[in-house]
Amino acid sequence: MDIFETLRAAANPEQAVKMSAYMRDQFAFLGIPTPQRKKLSRDFLKAQKSIDWEFIFKCWSQPEREFQYLAMDCLSLVSSMFTPSEIPKLRELAITKSWWDTVDGLDVIVGAVALRYPEVNDTLLEWSADDNFWLRRLAIDHQLLRKEKTDTQLLEKILVNNFGQTEFFINKAIGWALRDYSKTNPDWAREFIGKHKDIMSPLSVREGSKYL
Repeated sequence: MDIFETLRAAANPEQAVKMSAYMRDQFAFLGIPTPQRKKLSRDFLKAQKSIDWEFIFKCWSQPEREFQYLAMDCLSLVSSMFTPSEIPKLRELAITKSWWDTVDGLDVIVGAVALRYPEVNDTLLEWSADDNFWLRRLAIDHQLLRKEKTDTQLLEKILVNNFGQTEFFINKAIGWALRDYSKTNPDWAREFIGKHKDIMSPLSVREGSKYL
């Protein structure tokens, strides 16, 4: 059996209903919990030595969400090989079947590419003002866990571009970005929030101030 047949053979309809409900019924599921999916795909993933975009997009075209997770597992394995030429393909994934579960994985991958190739920062700044709020969320959080390597000038521009939003996923992302960086540079985060507090959403302020 190929990996698609392997996962479909392990489907659990009862579990699928629960998993879909957890994701607000945005997607169909096979009903395979993450530990089981990783066990079933372990040998397949071990054999992946380079990026197979045809396979990735085939996974993305499947109705069941586990296949998008499988694609994310593949991307994560080979992401160190990515160059700016992969950014348009990653963008396509981010704006297709978008939800926090895939976008929050893609921001780590895109962020790693941008750290190696700073010219990608211009693209991320553009995404931070895009009509698609999932692209904006990705731009906001792409520097998570960078610590001292955080580009604070870029972070400030991206966050400011997203003030005045009513979208929960944007305001939450702003708070997460500030909260994460506050662990490394609390003075910067405190000053940023103090400077912009009046035009930031209460959610962003609350999340961003958690460790201050």
